[in-house]
Amino acid sequence: MTRHLMRLALTASAFFFLFPLIPGANFHGNFAHAILAGILFSILGWCVEISAISISALLAIGTLGMALILLIPAWLFGFWLLPACALRLVADFMPSILTFSGWIPAIWGGLIMLFIGVITSGDIHVRVRNNKHLDAII
Repeated sequence: MTRHLMRLALTASAFFFLFPLIPGANFHGNFAHAILAGILFSILGWCVEISAISISALLAIGTLGMALILLIPAWLFGFWLLPACALRLVADFMPSILTFSGWIPAIWGGLIMLFIGVITSGDIHVRVRNNKHLDAII
């Protein structure tokens, strides 16, 4: 729970402090607006990720695996674009608070959000390794 609150605080701080420093990205609001934008970014980021996974799965199954020739490089080189798409959606939902003049400022903001997600992702692999219940099953 504290990890999620820390991620929300860092995301709101990025909206409030870092996004005005990006040329072409404008944030007009107070810190409460930044918290609401962070919550909306989390929800829309999840929706963008689920839709990207669903489209990839449908293409892979529909073409009997032939689409994997294009999907694997697309995921390897394009995973950092998903936060930019979520930021553009947040800007569409909150046009008076957050605006981007194009895709380049949204990509820079998405990289900031991706970095926040990476540093707050936690120690999931350590918890899995220390889980004694999994060792008993294997």
